[in-house]
Amino acid sequence: MKTLYNLTKRNCRLFFKDKGLFFSSLISPLILLVLYVTFLAKTFKDSFLSYMGDFSMNESLIDAVVGGQLISSLLAVSCVTVAFCSNLLMVQDKVTGSIKDLRITPVRTSALAVSYFCSTAVATGIVGIVAFGLCLIYLAQLGFYMSLLDVLAVLLDVVLLTLFGTALSSAVNFHLSTNGQASAVGTVVSAGYGFICGAYMPVSAFSTGLQRVISFLPGTYGTGLLRNHCLAGALREMEKVGIPKETVEEIKNSIDCNLYFFGNKVSQGAMYLILAGATLLLLGVYILFYTIERKKKKIKRNGSAKCTSFDGENWCSIN
Repeated sequence: MKTLYNLTKRNCRLFFKDKGLFFSSLISPLILLVLYVTFLAKTFKDSFLSYMGDFSMNESLIDAVVGGQLISSLLAVSCVTVAFCSNLLMVQDKVTGSIKDLRITPVRTSALAVSYFCSTAVATGIVGIVAFGLCLIYLAQLGFYMSLLDVLAVLLDVVLLTLFGTALSSAVNFHLSTNGQASAVGTVVSAGYGFICGAYMPVSAFSTGLQRVISFLPGTYGTGLLRNHCLAGALREMEKVGIPKETVEEIKNSIDCNLYFFGNKVSQGAMYLILAGATLLLLGVYILFYTIERKKKKIKRNGSAKCTSFDGENWCSIN
């Protein structure tokens, strides 16, 4: 345990020492927030008003619904994309050769793998909490209807999505050995993840076939959890002001508060189980990658040793 702590501390120190890497991770959610407010706010608002029909609401409540969609989208994307950025240290250790020095020490392979996971989770978690704080400030300017329980639920969602993003980035970045490869993967993830998790466009807007494909992706349920908890207060207020439950339910379907797996509604408890299960599976795969690679290297080293017999004694040399 002490070895794991020291390795994690070393990784965190190197990450925060690299000002460029740290500030690029920290500023990413802020950039996303500006882009979302600039380009997606009107789209979300028009889509929401189209479901309201002849029902009227005060502007503050409308803005709260739109703001809840925006911040849930931002948090869903940043928890995963920031994890890929924070996990670049594993790739940098390969580039600089530091990983070779660590592997010849008595450190267990599992401890080395988990240390990268823990340090990435810590760094991503810090950025995620800062992003959540910015989102709450933004939402307070529009209309704040979230209860303390809602805020705590969103915080739990951020932590769980951070762990999922860390596990995913660890399993992917394990196979990368250059900064160019890491940059390319980060670009693809940043551009594509928001679409496949339902952050940029609701899953309900896709075709039936694509909805079924997306329903197999764990990140979709992370977005669904954030949608439910970021919008819970505003949706409750809508019912209080006289909006029929049927209309509210239709709105929840349209903005992915309600998610379906082949026509069956997925409960929030099931969403948590899916996301937690996927995280544990990816973490297990990641540690397995490390274990297999170390065994291969050990076999290769043993296979390169040549032994000869002289005066009844065995002499071995390694090429």
